Amino acid sequence: MSVVNLISSCETCTRRWKNFQHLTKEELNLINDNRYEATFKPGEIMMKQGSPTSNALFIASGMAKTYIEGQNGKNFILSIALPGRLILGPGAYVNSRHTYTVAAITAVQACFINFEIFKQIVRLNGAFAEGLLEDISAKSLGSLTRMVNLSQKKMHGRLAETLLYFSDVVFKNDEYEMILSRQELGEMTNMAKECVVRILKELEDSGVIYSDSSKIKILDRERLVQISTKG
Repeated sequence: MSVVNLISSCETCTRRWKNFQHLTKEELNLINDNRYEATFKPGEIMMKQGSPTSNALFIASGMAKTYIEGQNGKNFILSIALPGRLILGPGAYVNSRHTYTVAAITAVQACFINFEIFKQIVRLNGAFAEGLLEDISAKSLGSLTRMVNLSQKKMHGRLAETLLYFSDVVFKNDEYEMILSRQELGEMTNMAKECVVRILKELEDSGVIYSDSSKIKILDRERLVQISTKG
């Protein structure tokens, strides 16, 4: 991690959290005066599960993964954090601890906001507080949906859903560089690395996708959606 200030102010930042639109100029200046930036290399930990929630984290550029560290070194990847995202787990308002770990996948420019200042504005600005509630609710709904799908879908359906997630949400393109390793894809779909490799090969052999070590191309989206839906 290195400290490099690239953002002149929150007011002019083009990647700032969308809920900042509800802040007054004074509130935005207050946040700007109580933040610091840091750059992370791929693989570096940005927030550690169980550590104190002294700051809210915003991704200015790059991508990171949020994951729960389970027992025996087994991780479960919750989501991919994209630029403009607020990272503030539910533990911030429960036990003042981070609920999950955040690690850079690519080079990341991040902005840390003092959480006490953040809470102060939440108490005073109703529209901002409602935006935070909507943000947390949307993420909770997404996590619940993923949990249900992982418990009910077979392995082919879980992997198909994940490939569509990268296409529709992360890259917005049917051809993309797979930023996760096969092991990490297993951690995101709750299956062994060997199963991920095998199913990717089956999808490729059947003409649904093209896959190599770092690239995924969806060739037959309709069939991939069917696999994901019927799981």
